[in-house]
Amino acid sequence: MEMLLSLPWGLMLPEFIIVGAAVLLSLLDLFDIGKRKLGLLAILAVLSSLVALIFLYNDPASDILYGTFVLDGFSKAFKSILLVGAALVLMLALSDYEKKMIEDRSEYFYLFLTALLGAMIMTSSNDLITLFVGLELLSLSSYILVGIRKTCTASNEAAMKYVINGGIATAITLFGMSYLYGLTGTTNATEMMAVLQGQTRGDVELLLSIAFLLTFVGLVFKLAAAPFHMWAPDVYEGAPTPVTAFLGTVSKLAGFVIMLRIFLLIFSGTPAGTTTVMDKMQIYIAVLAVASMVIGNVVALKQTNVKRMLAYSGIAHAGYLLVPFATLSVFTLDSMWFYMLAYLLMSIGAFAVLYAISRSGDDSVHAFSGLYRRSPLLAIAMTIFILSLAGIPGTAGFIGKVHIFLSALAGDASYYVLPAILMATTVISFAYYFRILQLMFFRASEEEVSAIPLNLKIVITVCAVFTIVCGILPAIGYDIFYENFPFMRDFFYIGQN
Repeated sequence: MEMLLSLPWGLMLPEFIIVGAAVLLSLLDLFDIGKRKLGLLAILAVLSSLVALIFLYNDPASDILYGTFVLDGFSKAFKSILLVGAALVLMLALSDYEKKMIEDRSEYFYLFLTALLGAMIMTSSNDLITLFVGLELLSLSSYILVGIRKTCTASNEAAMKYVINGGIATAITLFGMSYLYGLTGTTNATEMMAVLQGQTRGDVELLLSIAFLLTFVGLVFKLAAAPFHMWAPDVYEGAPTPVTAFLGTVSKLAGFVIMLRIFLLIFSGTPAGTTTVMDKMQIYIAVLAVASMVIGNVVALKQTNVKRMLAYSGIAHAGYLLVPFATLSVFTLDSMWFYMLAYLLMSIGAFAVLYAISRSGDDSVHAFSGLYRRSPLLAIAMTIFILSLAGIPGTAGFIGKVHIFLSALAGDASYYVLPAILMATTVISFAYYFRILQLMFFRASEEEVSAIPLNLKIVITVCAVFTIVCGILPAIGYDIFYENFPFMRDFFYIGQN
């Protein structure tokens, strides 16, 4: 007991707040206090967790539970993005105006919290066991959220496809991790790094390559990057819009975080001949980045359902985020962090506008017809999000793509083809993004947009304002990054002690 009390549990305060809130909400739901009150309490818990994390910004990197849980600049940076995204999605979920109502909407909120808890654990995990626990906590909660409309056939189909694909991805990921454990005799990532730095034999190099590919393929399923993306469009279309927003932003970004943590920590310092395992595997990451950018943008051209279109757009954006990961330069982490922030704002904002205008259950692009005449402010907000997704100057999306482009150019010259493909596929994306703008401003519609709830107004306004602010004054975002998240000083902190 003395040992337990002596541990620095304050490092896990943000997680403890989310755990306590999830348990409290599940108990309060038994007394039927009202779904809206539960939602407001969930939002309060997420904001409290974010405040607790901010107070930890200036603390030095540290660990707890024998180095399995780490609070360093890396975890603080990406955990902040996840908490901001979760607060916005929960605010979005306060309303339920879709054609097929969600009878169990109160479960929305504490399932969101448990999924968020899994993502936060993944961000701070320095051990394969805790990392897998966080991954499965996120995944299992997401499966239930996708199928929460139990009487909706599309939702049931989406949940089934998500469970099957998620189970396959989990099995492949575990198989890859088992190779790492077999080679090192430990599940701690830092200890793995120390053991593998002395392994240079050819047979070990082959097994490490297999471990890398299996783990990478399993996690790419979670990211919905091509060619492991086929579940995403159906799941995005069948799930309730707030769940789709969560899967497309918070869940997807958590997958990137876990990949960065594992591969940079274990494989980037493991020798393989005259180079490292990570260097030899970069070609496979580059191939998937190209496939995601091309397939995502090309297939999105033919989509008439906005959710499916945003699903394929998300596949393309996963490809964009894989570009700096494939090229690995000194700008990789900051360029990915800023792009994740920009993607979160513009995607949640777009889903919020779609949610506001498709209360009749119509998710087709024609729901945007004549939106400027029906609701000018909604049309202007959607224009900001579309321009940012397309990467037009003056938006956060443009700045994010520019920095990814420059990050790729700062890497190995053999990968210069990646930024070229990024530019070409971005131009392709203009066709389906601008089709929505055309419908909003140059088509007529007899439908009327009814009064927009306050919670949707808040989400749309926050996302639109910060999308513009980060596009015009990107230094604000980067100053926050460099001042509070010293990656280079403490990413390998545990290994130095």
